[in-house]
Amino acid sequence: MIALVTDSASQLPPELAAEFGIRVAPIIVNIDGVEYREGIDLTADDFWAQVSNGDLPEITTSQPSPGTFSDIYQSAVEQGATDIVSVHIGAEYSGTINSARIAAEMVDADIHIVDSGTASFGVSCCVWEAASAIAAGGSVPQVVARARRMRPVIGTAFILGVLDFARRGGRFSPELLDDSEQSERQGVAVLSGYGSDLKVVAQGHSVEELCDQIVACFLAESRPIRAGVCLADPATLVFTEGIEARLRAAPAPVEVEMVRYRVGPSIAAHTGPGTAGGFWYCTED
Repeated sequence: MIALVTDSASQLPPELAAEFGIRVAPIIVNIDGVEYREGIDLTADDFWAQVSNGDLPEITTSQPSPGTFSDIYQSAVEQGATDIVSVHIGAEYSGTINSARIAAEMVDADIHIVDSGTASFGVSCCVWEAASAIAAGGSVPQVVARARRMRPVIGTAFILGVLDFARRGGRFSPELLDDSEQSERQGVAVLSGYGSDLKVVAQGHSVEELCDQIVACFLAESRPIRAGVCLADPATLVFTEGIEARLRAAPAPVEVEMVRYRVGPSIAAHTGPGTAGGFWYCTED
């Protein structure tokens, strides 16, 4: 039996975790001096309830400890796992991979660590593909290969409500944010691309226009996709629902397998409130 593990920075929806039996290691989130385990002590709803007037509290994050990972791995072994595939937020964004590798040396099991090279639901795309490979009876090398090949083919399209959060978070290049700020003088900028190659692709003035532009990115290849649509703070629900409605109405030959994910504190610390959009990847090679 192959067990699958990820971390909460993947923003993995509970329904996918339940469907495929995926174990999730919580990122540690410190909010105004109080420490929480994301998804355990602090849900996305709990977090956004603390946000007032569009201002985030002081947030820092840290990776799960090796002890947390070793407990998760040991539990999987005790429940019959012969191999563990552990897929995580990229090493360029977090020390999570290092914790997982240390923990792998502490547990008597074959543990395969995968650096997704991405963050947020991009990690979940890798996990989703790996889980599908397990469900189809794939071998360990096949499962690991499916997860590792995903980074350059994961697309994203989104808007940022407040560019200052992105600047402070350091997850986006200064050049990209400068281009976004310049575009926003004519409207809200839509950023899109594959892997880490992102650029400003459009700008809009209304919810309808921005939803149209975001979905156009999702459907640009006219191929079947799996998609994750984000919901950040409650004010962004109108975007979430607008994007989902357009994806459900996608014309043939596009088929869309879609989930909704919440933007929790480990990602919101870098993107801020007002974030809308999501990730996708094509399900046909």
